[in-house]
Amino acid sequence: MANLDVVKLRKELQRFGQEHLLQFWDELSEDHQNELYNELSALDMEEVQEYFKKTVVEMSHAGEKLDDRMQPLTESQCGSIAKSTDQDLAHYENLSLEEISKGKVGILLLAGGQGTRLGTSYPKGMYNVGLPSQKTLFQLQSERILSLQKLAEKKTGRSGKITWYIMTSASTVKPTSQFFENNNYFGLEAENVVVFQQGTLPCFTFEGKMILGEKYKLSIAPDGNGGLYRALRNEGILKDMKKKGIKFIQLYCVDNILVKVGDPLFMGYCLSKGAECANKVVPKGFPTEAVGITCKVDGHYQVVEYSEITQKSAEKRNRDGSLVYGAANICIHFFTFDFIERVVMFNERSLQHHVAKKKIPYVDSAGVLVKPDKPNGIKMEKFVFDVFQFAKNFVVWECLRDEEFAPLKNAEGASDFTPTHCRNSLLALHQKWLRIAGAKLINEAGEEAKQMGSPAGEDNNNAPDNNNDEKQYVVMCEISPLVSYAGENLQTYKGKSLELPLLLE
Repeated sequence: MANLDVVKLRKELQRFGQEHLLQFWDELSEDHQNELYNELSALDMEEVQEYFKKTVVEMSHAGEKLDDRMQPLTESQCGSIAKSTDQDLAHYENLSLEEISKGKVGILLLAGGQGTRLGTSYPKGMYNVGLPSQKTLFQLQSERILSLQKLAEKKTGRSGKITWYIMTSASTVKPTSQFFENNNYFGLEAENVVVFQQGTLPCFTFEGKMILGEKYKLSIAPDGNGGLYRALRNEGILKDMKKKGIKFIQLYCVDNILVKVGDPLFMGYCLSKGAECANKVVPKGFPTEAVGITCKVDGHYQVVEYSEITQKSAEKRNRDGSLVYGAANICIHFFTFDFIERVVMFNERSLQHHVAKKKIPYVDSAGVLVKPDKPNGIKMEKFVFDVFQFAKNFVVWECLRDEEFAPLKNAEGASDFTPTHCRNSLLALHQKWLRIAGAKLINEAGEEAKQMGSPAGEDNNNAPDNNNDEKQYVVMCEISPLVSYAGENLQTYKGKSLELPLLLE
């Protein structure tokens, strides 16, 4: 019987020009034959080939500039924390706390990455940047959700729960689930922490042949953070959201130590505008900063990579001196459930795949594993923000970089986004909160500590002429998210002198 199936499989592979995948069939053990057979049978060949064809088209457009097709966003769809009144902000916050208290808010976390560049092999969320509390990114984010739920309950008298959906990859799914289990979900309820896995796609040669990583195994790679939408359908997450009555969703990336998980200001602004999709942005630090910017391309909303525009467009300024294309993407998005459902059910397959040319180890025709020294194939990735194009009512919310964006990307020794960069960004923010609350922080010399500079600040773009002495000045002051979500609840410290180092738990 199995032989017949192999005949059928071989025919199917031939139809798509992939019959080379069975070239070592007769040498394989029975277990390995089963493994390869199951892997190939589970592939939707038609879909995967379609993706490859689209990707080839994208490769032929690589390097093209989009300037002539771009338009900036209109002022009416751009909100900003700096330009809002206290009354506006309170209104936005109340709108959100109301929905949270009714259990209508879900949070999507992209946590597929390992800390490879940080020199670790475990999930990035388990990384500890060396705060006085020794908390990991996962713990800080868990406690921010707990804190936000408490704020909503205090405001409305209703105790609603936020469901946290954590997208992992094949390499991070087990350690992530285990970590939360071992730590009792950091005080969250287990049923409100849902870990799921993004999909993978085969790697292809430039000629369109799928690559064997071993004689009995395809070479596969995660399908990019935009693989989220496929995973929401395949892993039953969309169904779960529907069952729980979740109406509004915020998404973010695990590596940002300053992220306001479930930010009520951002979401409240979106609710006040009736938006179905939104992007939280920071002002671009300088014209040539290597960040994607949010704008319109051919009338559709899009994040345009810095390599896709010319310097002339990058330097264009408004009358007030701000950059025309200055809304930098930081991977924090808002969606209504209806929008996400529409995207997943109707638009997902039409999302463009992007090409990552990579050195992909492969088994050659003699059955020998070859590790190439230059790119020999492609991994196909989708980007999470590519769904903006399907939005009819889209807004952006501009926040302050030093309060909300410090991603952990590099090992110590790099010029930025290191564990020290992240740790100091958080310490500087917490010192600022206490000073605004009217507290005095007293150093070892018995004097009031001056405000430390934040590595995440707008002015700190790591230019070589930056004052590096100031970067050495650190105030050890940390506030647990359970004490304060975003600077609130600190009024009891008004007029008080607090001795450093300080950890408010």
